[in-house]
Amino acid sequence: MSDILEMLKGSPGDADYEKKGVIVQGMTGAYGSLHTRNMLSYGTNIVAGVTPRKGGQMFDDSIPIYDTVQDAVEATGACISAIFVPARFFLGAAREALEAGVKLLVAIPEHIPIRDTMEALNLAQEKGAIIIGPNTPGVMIPGIIKIGIMPPSPFKPGKIAVLSKSGTLLYEISDALSSAGFGQAITIGIGGDPVNGTRLVDAFEMVRSIPGLDGLVVVGEIGGDSEEIMAQRIIDTKFDKPTVAYIAGRAAPKEKRMGHAGAIVMGTYGSAESKIAMFDRAGVPVAKSPAEVPLLLAGKMKEAVAVRDRGRLE
Repeated sequence: MSDILEMLKGSPGDADYEKKGVIVQGMTGAYGSLHTRNMLSYGTNIVAGVTPRKGGQMFDDSIPIYDTVQDAVEATGACISAIFVPARFFLGAAREALEAGVKLLVAIPEHIPIRDTMEALNLAQEKGAIIIGPNTPGVMIPGIIKIGIMPPSPFKPGKIAVLSKSGTLLYEISDALSSAGFGQAITIGIGGDPVNGTRLVDAFEMVRSIPGLDGLVVVGEIGGDSEEIMAQRIIDTKFDKPTVAYIAGRAAPKEKRMGHAGAIVMGTYGSAESKIAMFDRAGVPVAKSPAEVPLLLAGKMKEAVAVRDRGRLE
């Protein structure tokens, strides 16, 4: 899973920089066009677009459009694709990309039929590929690359990894972290659909061994058990970097879906209390508000320094 970092990182001087380029499926649509330009403005290395029956055209006189992902991959060698197609076309677009050799697929559309998502995930597993999303704001290494729809202003380069189920909370909490001096090494939007290609625990495995990582922030929400699974993984791996969590939806009524398709509490399953209790077992404090996240992180980092200092004295 850590290979995602190698796929995302790169600079124009690298010998394989072209292969680290990004293909945008649905580039010529209104949504795809808008965010392609935003990604380009950030410095993302977008090398091709894919729109059936528009092959041979150029996007903004600079990026070639191809009819198929296979054509785009053969022309550029790229192994990353961002999907900006309507939900009903997602499965076809994902299948085409994975069969063409794409290894990292960032799936932006929301409300994908669960069966379509599962079929795409099964194919991705067969092909040794990663799907982030569906319903993700994207993935970002601040100052290097932005693949998705997130605004750039909340994010600053640094050494904190942020994993989030919510796009807007990803922005808000990253902004609070940046304002407090905690820049981000990577941010990953897990996605808000009921089934995700990259679960919280998968994203944790991607980032936990990043060289120089100083800490981790997890932004979860009510519904499901992905936070509990991740907390158990923190325990099992003896992960000792300062870690803080936030759980959205504490006040949501039970058995009523709130916001994301997976954000629903059935009995005690998926409740905020269950998630907070599990994070507590893992030694991870849970903020009561987004603004409290950097305060708790600062506290955990001070604790870590104190532990290291005691170890040196002993």
